[in-house]
Amino acid sequence: MQAEELSDETLLRRALEGSEGCFAALYRRHQGRIYRFALAMSGSATVAEEATQEVFLGLLNGECKYDPSRGRPAGFLLGVARNLVLRHLSRSGRYAEMPEDLAGEAGEDISRRETIEAVRQAVLSLPENYREVVVMCDLEEMDYAGAAEVLQCPVGTIRSRLHRARDLLGRKLAPAARSSRA
Repeated sequence: MQAEELSDETLLRRALEGSEGCFAALYRRHQGRIYRFALAMSGSATVAEEATQEVFLGLLNGECKYDPSRGRPAGFLLGVARNLVLRHLSRSGRYAEMPEDLAGEAGEDISRRETIEAVRQAVLSLPENYREVVVMCDLEEMDYAGAAEVLQCPVGTIRSRLHRARDLLGRKLAPAARSSRA
């Protein structure tokens, strides 16, 4: 059986036992989601790259201890990334701007780019506990149970935070929506 066909649990176990192929397969499977999560949470490509790298280096050097009784490997890896990003944000005391190249194709019209930037800034301005559920559930399309696993809280907490976050985003974006219609 190819490494790519193995479950996350098997890949992680074998990677921790020293299998380079399983480690590489685990990395290929999860690095994109971890990077996108870290980027959306921090607004910094540099922080996202460092967090992604640190998650997998932590696995290799034994700093990150996976406990199967606490959830699936995907949730564990995102949880490690979350802790790294939150640690960085608390140290820096500020939030970086999202890179301009995430606005999409160069030929987009100005109105679309302004809308994208307004949404990006609104998400970055949310308190961390609301921002992380928006990133996980709305941007990464993670289900409530998966987000609850990563954040180690009840599903009801995820639902209420997401509801509150969406309400805050709606209020933050309402002036921009009104001005674009004018």
